[in-house]
Amino acid sequence: MRIISRLTVINLLLLATIVACPVPASAVEQTFRCEPTPEDEMGPFYSPEATIRNRVGTGYLLQGTIKSANDCGPVPGARVELWMTGPQGRYGEEWRATLFSADNGTYYFESHEPTDFGNRRPHIHIRVTAKGFKPLVTQHYPAKDAGEGLFDLVLSPVPQP
Repeated sequence: MRIISRLTVINLLLLATIVACPVPASAVEQTFRCEPTPEDEMGPFYSPEATIRNRVGTGYLLQGTIKSANDCGPVPGARVELWMTGPQGRYGEEWRATLFSADNGTYYFESHEPTDFGNRRPHIHIRVTAKGFKPLVTQHYPAKDAGEGLFDLVLSPVPQP
C-alpha cells in the first residue's frame, strides 16, 4: 500500500480549487501599452448635450490626442464634452462645449484663460466617450499664464467577456 504525504494532499487540493474556481477575466488586471488617463471628479455642474463647438472664448488653447490604452493608437470620433467657469468664475451654458476627435484622434478647444472656482485652482472639466471604451471623466489643470495646454487623453477599453 502506498502512503500519500500531507504535502501531496495539500497540493492536490490547491490544484482542484484552482481548476474548480477559476479567476474571472475581469478580476485580472489588464496591462496596457499606454497608461490610461487618471479619473478626476466630475463635479456638480456637468450638463449633457452642450452645444457642438470648439470655441467658447479666446486666450487659451487646449489640444491633444484621444488614444487607446491598448496600443496608443488614435481614437477617431470620440465625443469630448468640456465645461468650465466663465471669466467671472461662474459656470454657465456659454462655457460648455461638445466636440469630436478627428480621424487622427486629435481635438482642440479654445476658451478664455481658465479661472479659479472658490478655493479651487483653474481647471477645465472633460468627459470623453467612445464606442468600445470606458467613459473617462477627468480635468485639465493649466499652467499659470501658459496660453495653451497639451493634454492627451488615453481611454481604457471595455473588458471583453
